[in-house]
Amino acid sequence: MNQHIAHIALVVNDYDEAIQFYTQKLGFVLIEDTPLSETKRWVIVAPKGSGGCSLLLARAANEEQQSRVGNQTGGRVFLFLHTDDFWRDYHKLIENEVVFVRAPSKEAYGTVVVFQDLYGNLWDLIGPNG
Repeated sequence: MNQHIAHIALVVNDYDEAIQFYTQKLGFVLIEDTPLSETKRWVIVAPKGSGGCSLLLARAANEEQQSRVGNQTGGRVFLFLHTDDFWRDYHKLIENEVVFVRAPSKEAYGTVVVFQDLYGNLWDLIGPNG
């Protein structure tokens, strides 16, 4: 058996503002943007060079989904972005005015900083200690 996680659905308010944030602020690549109906699109973004899991940007379709935008995990860090050069990417995020909620720290598993996306979901940027 050979399985892998292909996409993680991220509930967003608006497709275009989410695409702009992930491609402009985080430097992700827009992999696909396919209309499925007048109101629904299949939108996939992923970090450059990523050969694995990507984000499926899913516009909230009702009040219950809307209530989850920005808080899909009850305030815990939701997604983990690994990098080969922590300080390069950290400074790029600062330049792109990404909001940080904790200062960088060295942990046993690497150097880490917590930031939030445009809706408030928490992310870890993690790189090797060095």
